[in-house]
Amino acid sequence: MTAQVWIAILVGLAAIVDDLRRRQIANWIPAAALAGGFGWQIGQNGWMGSLYALGGAVAGFSVFLIFYLLGGMGGGDVKLMAGFGALLGTRGLVEAALWIAGVGGVLALLAIALKSVRRRFRKTDGDNNRGQQESIPYAPAIALGVWLSLVPKS
Repeated sequence: MTAQVWIAILVGLAAIVDDLRRRQIANWIPAAALAGGFGWQIGQNGWMGSLYALGGAVAGFSVFLIFYLLGGMGGGDVKLMAGFGALLGTRGLVEAALWIAGVGGVLALLAIALKSVRRRFRKTDGDNNRGQQESIPYAPAIALGVWLSLVPKS
């Protein structure tokens, strides 16, 4: 496994644990992805790698910025994508974004199904929770999508 894959695994695991536990992603996690991405890109491509990392970070940030502005995603998810963008570069980010969208859709369907099952078997009518809107942590979809984009193609 390459250093790129190890960085993606470690950052992804940290983001998943933090997002599931606290429902937010600490700033050090995307910062670690950004630093690791710049380091890896420069190590692979010399000083041109800094441009690849910068382009990927901007693209990664831009991918989810619209969802953040519309209120459908947290700022930590946007920063995490910027960090992974630096690690993957623009070209790799496009494939990862497609994987992330697919994985996110599957996880959203599973969350809806689980909520439906819970509601069906709950003994109370759940009126206390009616006004609350539940969000789905997106770091697992981001990490899984990035990991899947790094699987070697044969």
